[in-house]
Amino acid sequence: MGSFDILKAAEEHRHLADKLSWTGTFTDYLEVVRENPHVADLAHARVYDMVQSAGVEEREGQPGIKDYKFFQDDIYGLDRTLAHLVEEYFSPASRRLDIRKRILMLVGPVGGGKSTLVTLVKKGMEKYTRSDEGGVYAITGCPMHEEPLHLIPEDLRADFKREFGVYVEGDLCPVCRYRLRHEWNNDISKVPVQRIAFSERDRRGIGTFKPADPKSQDVAELTGSVNIQALAELGNESDPRVYNFDGELNIANRGVMEFIEMLKAEKRFLYELNTVAGEQTIKASRFALIYADLVVLAHTNEYEYNSYFGNKENEAMIDRIFVVKVPYNLQLSQEIRIYDKLIGQSQLSDERLDLTKVHIAPNTLRVASLFALLTRLKASKKSGLSLMTKLKLYDGEKQVGDWDQKHVRELQDEFQDEGMHGVSPRFVMNRLSAALVRGNKTCINPIDALRSLRDGLHEYTTNEEEHRKMLGFIDETRKDYDEMAKKEVQRAFVYSYEQSAKTLLDNYLDNVDAFCNRTKVKDPITHDDVEADERLMRSIEEQIGVSENAKREFREGIMRSVASVSRRGGSFGVGSDERLKEALEKKLFSDLKDVVKITTSTKTPDGEQMKKINEVVERLCDDHGYCPICANELLKYVGTLLNR
Repeated sequence: MGSFDILKAAEEHRHLADKLSWTGTFTDYLEVVRENPHVADLAHARVYDMVQSAGVEEREGQPGIKDYKFFQDDIYGLDRTLAHLVEEYFSPASRRLDIRKRILMLVGPVGGGKSTLVTLVKKGMEKYTRSDEGGVYAITGCPMHEEPLHLIPEDLRADFKREFGVYVEGDLCPVCRYRLRHEWNNDISKVPVQRIAFSERDRRGIGTFKPADPKSQDVAELTGSVNIQALAELGNESDPRVYNFDGELNIANRGVMEFIEMLKAEKRFLYELNTVAGEQTIKASRFALIYADLVVLAHTNEYEYNSYFGNKENEAMIDRIFVVKVPYNLQLSQEIRIYDKLIGQSQLSDERLDLTKVHIAPNTLRVASLFALLTRLKASKKSGLSLMTKLKLYDGEKQVGDWDQKHVRELQDEFQDEGMHGVSPRFVMNRLSAALVRGNKTCINPIDALRSLRDGLHEYTTNEEEHRKMLGFIDETRKDYDEMAKKEVQRAFVYSYEQSAKTLLDNYLDNVDAFCNRTKVKDPITHDDVEADERLMRSIEEQIGVSENAKREFREGIMRSVASVSRRGGSFGVGSDERLKEALEKKLFSDLKDVVKITTSTKTPDGEQMKKINEVVERLCDDHGYCPICANELLKYVGTLLNR
């Protein structure tokens, strides 16, 4: 079976190579254009089509929010950033609107995902141009992968658009212009054309530029340079045969050029970008302006951005830049996904440092993520809204105290720079690795993570005030974890928890039904008709703060929910109403609190207690993802909490 799969994959690979090796003449290419006009798309349209082709879906329950499948496996929690990037830049740019004449600049904190986003676009373009729908064709041998339609004379292009429905923009590069005259005798029908695929490694359609020492770095890295040997032979600097059109702007033509840390570059480099973005031209020495079609994708940190944009001398350049802020993720569930992904990628040479070979206890990544997000959020000016409440609302919790999802958009709009500061995922991963190394542990639990985060603060913070603030976030995270740990253990102690909760629910609903309809219930033992058990109902309702005055309204609301579920053909269960579910859990837990407290805190448990502990450990391991080590550590920790 394995051999068959390998052979099939090899055949598919060969078939793809055959498609990519298409060659023909300009006449043949015109037939390709007639069948698929998108092969002549400009660079911005090609990037936009690439993103769209992967699929776009409206998010369920959140109208107006789109999920772009192209990014979903690598970019987490940046929905607004991606919407800004795709809908406000690439979408209008793909229609040849003026916004395409702007340098696209990603601005954000370190480790926030700027480089990941750029890499995705570059890798995506490599893959897309190998697909049927993303095919790209160029004049054979052109150093700038020239669009063959540039061969069409200017005064014939209007007729061509009427016939083919394709708008032709741009002119031949100096090399193709020379070859058309001297090799092909101005007969465009015979000009050879080939299909190409973008490749950063082969410097075709994708370029990358990084500022270096200004004394040693030459603008030629962007625009190409004179071939000294050819110049000695031909003696004419304006002859295209003596010039190497191999600068990053040249080879990125028709695709994407990444400009790393753009604002650290000298002005002479920025002027070249200004020209290529605003005028779609490159200026090479001794040549007329050369048409270039590419997406300039730059990125920089916020400090450089603020410094540059605050200087009025840079207004001309600023006018050519379209800024997309790339903040840190602010959703708890998405932050956990980030660490899951990073851990999955950890393949370190030393097996002891490989996080994929270590058991990570439940809630460990949640605790690390919680701390990271608290450092990134800004305290709202709204009275009574804590950072923790805001964090949970951002993560999609429907109701947190008096706040619900209808407040989220308002909270997001309160601070435009929220998420631009705080702890990076890199810092958290470094601290998780440090926790692993300490004592050669084979299992990391939430307390290990918090301890390691606290110990690493001296590297992160620069002053005493910031250090105290970070310690406060760790304390807040620990309080949240303490409540979660107690619930986890208490839940594990409930024998057949699900059945116990259902029995309690059924009992409660019978009594509520009798209360609302002024009827009686059957006593489970004597089978006599008795009044609704007010004591039972209140013992559950008080768990979630339902007052004596509000009990009737609450109970009637529950009965309406029961009726609604029944009308839809369903069965009202423990999870059908979130508030009631919480009340039932708290009631069960409070009934067992003393048992949990005694069992977990006894230093020398008797046989019955030991049996109970082993049952709980087994349940934690089987049902909740613990291993024996972290399950026992959890029990000890909760025991100390309950004895405080």
